[in-house]
Amino acid sequence: MKRFHIKAFLGTLVLTVLMAACSEDILVEQPRSIFEPGFFKTEKGVQGGITSLYAHLRYIYGQAYYYNSTQTGTDEATWAQSADGNFKDADLSGVGTLSSTSSRSDVLWGTAFSNINTASGIIENAENVGISAALIAEARFFRAFDYFLLVQTFGGVPLDLGSGELKFNTSPVRTSVRNTVPEVYTKAIFPDLLKAATDLPEVGRVTGGVTKTLARLYLAKAYLTYAWWLENPKNIPTFPEAARTDPDGKNAQYYYQQAYDVATTAIDNPGPFKLQPTFYDLNLGSNDRNSEILLYADHTEASEKYNGGSLTFGGGGAPDNFAVWMMTWNYTELRSYSKSDGTGAISSVQREAEQHLGRPWTRMCPTINVIEKTFADKTNDSRYDGTFTTVYRGNWPKGGVTNAVLYNANNLEVRPGDAILTFLDSEPATPVTYTSGAGKSNIGAGTLPGRADYVISPRGISRIVYPGLWKMGTYRTDNGTGLGQPNAGLTRPYNIAKFSELYLIAAEAAVKGATTKAGKSARELVNVLRARAGKWRWDNNGNKAKAEDRSAEMMAATPTTIDIDFILAERSREFYAEGYRWFDLARTQKWAELAGSFEICGPTKGDHTPVKYTRDIQPFHYLRPIPQGQLDGMELTADEKKAYQNPGYN
Repeated sequence: MKRFHIKAFLGTLVLTVLMAACSEDILVEQPRSIFEPGFFKTEKGVQGGITSLYAHLRYIYGQAYYYNSTQTGTDEATWAQSADGNFKDADLSGVGTLSSTSSRSDVLWGTAFSNINTASGIIENAENVGISAALIAEARFFRAFDYFLLVQTFGGVPLDLGSGELKFNTSPVRTSVRNTVPEVYTKAIFPDLLKAATDLPEVGRVTGGVTKTLARLYLAKAYLTYAWWLENPKNIPTFPEAARTDPDGKNAQYYYQQAYDVATTAIDNPGPFKLQPTFYDLNLGSNDRNSEILLYADHTEASEKYNGGSLTFGGGGAPDNFAVWMMTWNYTELRSYSKSDGTGAISSVQREAEQHLGRPWTRMCPTINVIEKTFADKTNDSRYDGTFTTVYRGNWPKGGVTNAVLYNANNLEVRPGDAILTFLDSEPATPVTYTSGAGKSNIGAGTLPGRADYVISPRGISRIVYPGLWKMGTYRTDNGTGLGQPNAGLTRPYNIAKFSELYLIAAEAAVKGATTKAGKSARELVNVLRARAGKWRWDNNGNKAKAEDRSAEMMAATPTTIDIDFILAERSREFYAEGYRWFDLARTQKWAELAGSFEICGPTKGDHTPVKYTRDIQPFHYLRPIPQGQLDGMELTADEKKAYQNPGYN
C-alpha cells in the first residue's frame, strides 16, 4: 500500500473540507475547496466554517493509517500478516524504523493545522457578524482539540501560522517557528477550553454537537496530561527544549487537582449524558450515538453525500471510516465441507456487512498478552465479550449456497448460525490438536474431541488468525437477506470521546495526589465502570441472552489501593483499540515498561508457537517526527530544518 504525504504549509488555508450552513438540528454539508479571506465576514460563512470543523474529524478518526499510529507498537497491538511498512515501522520491534517519512502521524499534522486556521477565522469574525458566544465556543473547542492532539504527538507546535499567534492567516507562508509545550497549553489549549466550557450549552446545538460536558472532559484531560509533562517522572526529553515549569508558577500537583475537580464537576453535572447500562449496549451498532458518546466523526448509510463516502465500496482512504478493517483477519478463508467424508470445500463464513465480520485487511492484531492478561477475567467482566469477535458463525446461505448442512471439525454437522471457529477463553484441559499448515479448516485451526467447531486457544493466536474487533465492527440495516455491502467504508460513527472517560481521568488524578471528594476516591470512581462491566444482558459470542449481575464480584476484585498501572489496565479494558493507547502510555511515560515486550505466534497458517518479541522504545520516540512533507515545503536552510525536527529523527 502506498503512503501519501500531505505537504501542509502552515500558512495555507483549508485544502478540502465539507461545509455549509447549519439547519436547526443537523449539519448540512457542501463541498468547498478553500475559504477565501472574506468568507468568514458573513453569517453564512461563519456557520459554514463551523460545520467544516465537524467534518474534519472524518479525516483523522476512522482513517486507518492514523489509527495505526495510535495503536501499533503499544501493548494493545502489533503488526499482522498482511502489514506493510505503515504498520511494521510503527511497531518498533525490529522489522522497520519509524522516521519522518514513515510515521503516519502526518495525517494529524496535515489535517489539524488547516482546521485550526479555520477555527481562528471564525473566532476573529463571528462576533462582528452577530454570531452567538455559544457558536463561537464551538470553534474555540475545536481549535483547542486540534492543538491538544498536536502537542501530545509532536511536542511544541506553531501558534503563529503566518499572521500572529492564534490569528487567522490568509496567505501562504513557508517559514515556521515552533512554540514550547507550556506555551501551547497556556496560550491556546487552556484558554480556549475554559471559554468553551463556560459558553457551550449543556445540550448540543445539533445532534452530535459539542457541549459543556465535552469541553470539561478535554479540559480535565489536558490538565492531567500537562501535569504529567511538568512532573516528567522518567526524564523523557521534550522539544523545543523548555524548562519543565509553568509560566504561571503552578506545579504538577495544582494541575492534577484541576483535572480531578473539572472531571468530577462534569460527572456531577452531566446534562443529557450518562453511562449505558451495559458495556454491550455501549458498543452495539443499533445503539450508536447513545447517551455515553460525547463526540464522534459521523457517517450514515442514508446518503453518500452526508456519509462522506461511497455506500458500496471503500478505497481505503479518508473520509471513509475504515480503521477496523486493519484488525480484521481474513476469516473468509475458513472452509467447511459439503460431504461427510471431508470433501467438497465451501466457504462457510462469507464476507458480510455485520458487526462480527466486515472487510478483512489483516494489518494489525492483538497480542497474546492482551487476551491472557488485559482481559484475564472473562467470567465476571463483560468487556472481553463486548470487545472481540471470538466465534465465527456459518452464514453460507446469504452467499447463495443452498446446503442445509455442512461438515466441519471432526467431520461433524454444522448448520447456518452454528459456530465454525471459536477462539477459546482459556487453555483447555485437553490440549488442542493442531494440524500442520492450513489443515482442513484452511486457516490452521485445531480441534477438540466431540466439537464441531474448529478452535484456537489463547496461546495459539497468531499474526494471521486472531479474534476480530466486534465493538467497532460494521453495522448496517440495508443488508436484506444477503451479505450487504461489506466492502464499503463503515456507515457507523467513529466514537471519539465518552462520558465514561471522566471517571478514569478523575481516578488517575486522584492516584497522582489530588484531594478527593466524598464518594469519589480513585477506587470508587473506577468501581463505577467495573460495576457496569459486571452487568450482562447478552452473551455476545454465545449469541444468547445472559441476565447476570457480577458487579459485586467485579468491585470486590478491585485493589484496595489503586496505582497507575491499574488505571492503565482499566483504560485498556474500557477503550481497547479505540485509538487511546499510545497517548495513554506516552502521557504516563509507561510505554517502554508496558509495551516493551509481547508474545504472538507467527504469520503463517498453522503456526501456534508463541514467540516473545522486544521493542526498542527510546525516550525520543515519546514524540513523533515532524512529517517530511512539512519540512520539504518550508523555505528554510538544511540546518534550520534539522533544528525544527524532533531530536532522534534527523
